Amino acid sequence: MVKIILDLNFVFVPFQFKVDVFSELNRLFGKVEPIILSTTMEELQQLATKMSPKMRKQAVAALKLIEKCGSATVEKKTNESYDDVILRVAKEWNIPVATNDARLRKKLREAGVTVVFLRKKSYLTMDGFST
Repeated sequence: MVKIILDLNFVFVPFQFKVDVFSELNRLFGKVEPIILSTTMEELQQLATKMSPKMRKQAVAALKLIEKCGSATVEKKTNESYDDVILRVAKEWNIPVATNDARLRKKLREAGVTVVFLRKKSYLTMDGFST
């Protein structure tokens, strides 16, 4: 079973593009265990309370969606962004990351981390398979 870290923007894909990300991840890797980092959970909870009504509604739906995922408690160091935490953990654990964030994708690829992302708003693909 392949563990894969889900980034914040990735958990919105099912609501924005009507793509079943869990089926797509299984198509790419076989059986997967999606992981939500505690720092990503913090970000999502902030969105669920502080953003526009539309974003709050999507964030609440995303919170329900990620109940299907495993979780991992990680520390965010003082000088780290949320993306830095994802990059650090992915490298330490040697596992892929699912994200649509172009800057994070670039950083991950430069670090040799496999990246899964949405292609043509309809299916997932990966870059740099390493597991």
